[in-house]
Amino acid sequence: MNQNLKVALMQLLPEKSIEENLLKGIDYCRKAKEMGADIALFPEMWSVGYDIPEDLDQLKSISIDESSDFIIAFKNLAKELNMAIGLTYLETYEPLPRNTLMLIDRQGCDALKYAKVHTCDFGEECRLTPGDDFYVTELDTTIGLVKIGSMICYDREMPESARILMLKGAEIILVPNACPMEINRISQLRGRAYENMVGIATVNYPKGQPDCNGHSTAFDGIAYKPTENASRDTLIIEADESEGIFMAEFPLEEIRNYREREVHGNAYRHPQKYKLLISERVEAPFIRTDYRK
Repeated sequence: MNQNLKVALMQLLPEKSIEENLLKGIDYCRKAKEMGADIALFPEMWSVGYDIPEDLDQLKSISIDESSDFIIAFKNLAKELNMAIGLTYLETYEPLPRNTLMLIDRQGCDALKYAKVHTCDFGEECRLTPGDDFYVTELDTTIGLVKIGSMICYDREMPESARILMLKGAEIILVPNACPMEINRISQLRGRAYENMVGIATVNYPKGQPDCNGHSTAFDGIAYKPTENASRDTLIIEADESEGIFMAEFPLEEIRNYREREVHGNAYRHPQKYKLLISERVEAPFIRTDYRK
């Protein structure tokens, strides 16, 4: 019998300290497990509630590394609950901290660590160190192995982010987020799922968090079904603005069968003709003084 991969979109308001975020996160992970989740996914930089102080000493003081009580507690919890956790945090790094997701598997081990590549250098993320690559892992779940990748918020606006994850084998892409989700940003995610034939799960902070409005989403990437005559919206779920857990269920076997027969993804690409895409040259009107490589 086909089973769905269940991703709990943890659309939660942060508290006032990392200790409070730890306790709230643990509580909601337990609730997600009770709801049948295979993966619990937090919004962007949950450890600090997406807080990026201007003072660099203060910024560094609130960052954490893998030996922190915060991360160890979630690793222990993942093992206890037999559930993977997509944990987001401000990571200690030199010269400046990073915006990071750690996917903890159900044995409590680090399955994937990804630092946001496309930092918002036009804003407060100019005070963070960008990541340097995208990664895919084969995650052991109760319904079998699933190839999981991740991108974070603004990464979504670069088609290359999801594309390279597809090329590395991702079936499902996890996307922590912290910004207003409106028709254009949601449409970007719909497009990334469609063109790469992948499932995409995005979790945002709810209304009440500055510059956020909920509307966490999930897309299964299946535009055409043999039983239907026309294309379909690939949207699985769209949350409202409220705080809570919203469950996205990905039909893995359908997604895999679809990817084997349809025309998108890497089926008919001509990468030998795309050499300009790897050029680092930037010309007007796209020149920005705050751009970092």
